[in-house]
Amino acid sequence: MAFKKLLASLGAGGASVETVLTEVNVVPGGVVQGEVRIQGGSVNQAVEGLSVGLQARVEVESGDQEYKQDIEFAEVRLGGAFELQAGAVHVVPFGLEIPWETPVTMIDGQALRGMHIGVTTELAIARAVDSGDLDPVNVHPLPAQQAILDAFVSLGFRFKNADMERGHIRGTRQRLPFYQEIEFYPPPQYRGLNQVELSFVADEHAMDVVLEMDKKAGLFSEGSDTYRSFQVGHHDWQGTDWAAYLNQWLSEVGSRRNWF
Repeated sequence: MAFKKLLASLGAGGASVETVLTEVNVVPGGVVQGEVRIQGGSVNQAVEGLSVGLQARVEVESGDQEYKQDIEFAEVRLGGAFELQAGAVHVVPFGLEIPWETPVTMIDGQALRGMHIGVTTELAIARAVDSGDLDPVNVHPLPAQQAILDAFVSLGFRFKNADMERGHIRGTRQRLPFYQEIEFYPPPQYRGLNQVELSFVADEHAMDVVLEMDKKAGLFSEGSDTYRSFQVGHHDWQGTDWAAYLNQWLSEVGSRRNWF
């Protein structure tokens, strides 16, 4: 189903641009396809450039403050400069690759709260750049990512929240300037656990799975975090019982620290 957004009118010439996505459901490593339709206005105008990109709204921590920032993390330039004739229509098709690290925004057909990722369109006319509205895309998990998510659900974990944070996770294959955290509430058997945060950092070969286990703060103790990371291949994930793997690690860490 096509998703359409009419961008703002540009300058005195009245040119306008409309971006149409042919499919809004994608996966990391895939391609989002569509076309940009440029409608000429009442006078001829010099188009200096046209591009589409992927944009994410991420959280940034600066000292004691937090704020949101829009980061473009992929871009495709669509041709060079040309003269846009008055009243003329130009249709420019495009294919925009979805980076392997792109955070997921959908799980089991449900949108994750806090995720804002989409396609932006920029049309430069007469030394001015118009940045268009965000055309949202639905990023679904890769099969290996889905297997890890299913394992958490089978153990009784419940989805709490998801966010994207500016920064890097040490020791991973991360290249983008931000990463995603998917947070889960634990089931009763992990009584000393406050939450578990899950991050995927993928490339074309495999992905790093990073877990952060957050202990509940007690009356006479402070909470503490414990990290775990492991690699999962895109083609060999099926040979592991991920629910058993995760349960074993959680149980070992929890019992070693007398959490549960």
